[in-house]
Amino acid sequence: MTDAAQSTQLTQQTYDRLSAELEDLTTRGRVEIANAIETARALGDLSENGDYHAAKDAQGKMESRIRQLQALLKTARVVEGGAGGDGTVTTGATVTLRYEGDDEDDVQAFFVGSIEERQGDLPVVSPSAPLGQALLGHGEGDVVDYKAPGGSLRVQIVKVEA
Repeated sequence: MTDAAQSTQLTQQTYDRLSAELEDLTTRGRVEIANAIETARALGDLSENGDYHAAKDAQGKMESRIRQLQALLKTARVVEGGAGGDGTVTTGATVTLRYEGDDEDDVQAFFVGSIEERQGDLPVVSPSAPLGQALLGHGEGDVVDYKAPGGSLRVQIVKVEA
């Protein structure tokens, strides 16, 4: 596996945001959860203590997010986001596509990048996924082919936005 396949590409802004989230969870977050567990323990019988179980559940979810962020940031590669200077698709771009055989107005927008970089409700296409690999470096008007689980597909790039 290549380095690019193992790493997640993030913009500097997202890398900084995730680093700050990790710092917050490992400091303030852990202190708050420990306090919540301590307070719930003081209420008595732990077997029927909903506050205690809720705090332990929150602790488990937070620790899972901490591990996820640590793994992501450890292998992350910081890249420039948005459309390339020449209007080509790069990580961080929003791309509007039309699948071969679809009507002129039947288009779909995708965000090319990591799920952590998501822009609103747009579906995310990873740069390492077959569609993402096919789109990178191409511009508006280009037609690209890629292999999907159901077979080979062809899409036209209608629009590229930073």
